[in-house]
Amino acid sequence: MTAHHSPVSSQHSLGRQERIKSRKLVEELFSGGNSHSVVAYPLRAVWKEGGLEGTQILVSVSKRHFKRAVKRNRVKRQLREAYRLNKQILLDALTPLTTHHSLHIAFIWQADELYPTSVVEDRMKTLLYRIAEKI
Repeated sequence: MTAHHSPVSSQHSLGRQERIKSRKLVEELFSGGNSHSVVAYPLRAVWKEGGLEGTQILVSVSKRHFKRAVKRNRVKRQLREAYRLNKQILLDALTPLTTHHSLHIAFIWQADELYPTSVVEDRMKTLLYRIAEKI
């Protein structure tokens, strides 16, 4: 038997076009310039406005915090899932501006220990609301 997956609505998906893959974009994001930053420990978000690609994200968990890839990957999964489920907060704030307005956001993990998914999701919501207020 094959498993049938129900189609995920586009507002709850996190496709390839929503990920930052360009090294140039990553460098622009972290070069200081006109990028902004907010913290909701253990998360930090650095974002920059502009571009036509739509809102794109990057998730970063340093080896300094977790030596083992298994733990780093778990945290990255938690971050992507928390964003995927709550990105509507940001999209609702962007919609009134213009259709050509976009954000590039990097979510950076700052703690040395794992957190429950509920806590990660809660902090992600806090960050998204703060970003939405400032754009």
